[in-house]
Amino acid sequence: MRRYIPPLLRENVVFRRFWFAQTISLVGDQISLVAVPLTAVLVLDANAAQMGYLVAAELTPNLLFALHAGAWVDRRGRRRQTMIFTDLARAALIATVPLAYAFDMLTMTQLYVVAFAAGTMTVLFSVSYASLFIVLVERDHYVTASSWLAGSRAFSFIAGPSLGGLLVQALKAPFALIVDAVSFLVSALFLGAISPEEPPNEEAERGHVRAGISYVLRNPTMRASLLATATINLFNFVFWALFILYAVRSLGVSAGTLGLVLGAGAVGGLIGSMITTRLSRRIGIGPAFLLGSILFPVPLVLVPLAEGPMWLILAMLFLAEFGSGLGVMILDISAAAIFAALVPPRLRSRVSGAYTVVNYGVRPVGALIGGFLGAAIGLRPALWVATVGAILGFLWLLPSPIPKMRELPETEEP
Repeated sequence: MRRYIPPLLRENVVFRRFWFAQTISLVGDQISLVAVPLTAVLVLDANAAQMGYLVAAELTPNLLFALHAGAWVDRRGRRRQTMIFTDLARAALIATVPLAYAFDMLTMTQLYVVAFAAGTMTVLFSVSYASLFIVLVERDHYVTASSWLAGSRAFSFIAGPSLGGLLVQALKAPFALIVDAVSFLVSALFLGAISPEEPPNEEAERGHVRAGISYVLRNPTMRASLLATATINLFNFVFWALFILYAVRSLGVSAGTLGLVLGAGAVGGLIGSMITTRLSRRIGIGPAFLLGSILFPVPLVLVPLAEGPMWLILAMLFLAEFGSGLGVMILDISAAAIFAALVPPRLRSRVSGAYTVVNYGVRPVGALIGGFLGAAIGLRPALWVATVGAILGFLWLLPSPIPKMRELPETEEP
């Protein structure tokens, strides 16, 4: 039986536990991705503007805290302990939603507060994770390890939304969040079972917050990547702020079916995670990044195009999610491997924070724009704006070194 386990997971116990913790946690996240908006729509009767506010509340901490969180983690260290703390905190926060619903006390205000606080914990988790990842595997295994982690994400896209939709259908949307809370506890348990040697802490006088910003702006690979992914994410969250509302209210898709539609994106993502290592070797890591940045947004045009009988609408939604899931995995895996090789370990958290403050900071802006556009011009026209805008993001990559990058780049000091 042991011989059927892939070498990286078989031989690297620390990475295996880390990977398993991530897989469990990500499945829970995807349940929330369905259950929280459906709680707002089905339980609290949220409108387009409120859906935009809800998505923005979860993502605004990236804009407010990511930069300083990266510098703080570089100075403090203890990344694993920080990740465990944030898992436990998110479990407690998510659990308050079904508890409030059980006592008939749930409000949109509470959803906003929980989304904001959980988003803050996610920022700390993410900048810590970015530094810890590079000491879990050897440089030659960056693409493979990134593929496994992305594969977990793709699996979560299959299991999470489908399970979330079924739980919402069988129970109530808020109670589906109990599974997410438990997943964070399991993640904390597995993170507590590893003790990797962490990257060295940065001296206080060299831990200035602007070091990460400076590196991203001066390095042509990082700069072009940031402009491209930030553009895609801005418009993608215009899209995401409205998609569930549009599918349920305008197209008449049920909660359970919506979970299966989102699961189609996970199937595409799983395939993307399986082929990216081979694809990057065949066409180059940079061209794979470029390809993913195009394949991610293009299929989503099928959503505003969807009309006709329900079977045709569902077919178009399934294809949109499948194609987009395939593209985002190719994009994410290629980008993660390039950044892991390129950025010096001592700057990793600060660069991650600087990158996050823009790449994730535009997401609440996109969500707010989506809510505004949905209310002002209607859901379908707003979705057209979102999809076309996201498609144009790849243009930032064309004049950069990325399209010609065949192999992983060497580490570049500032």
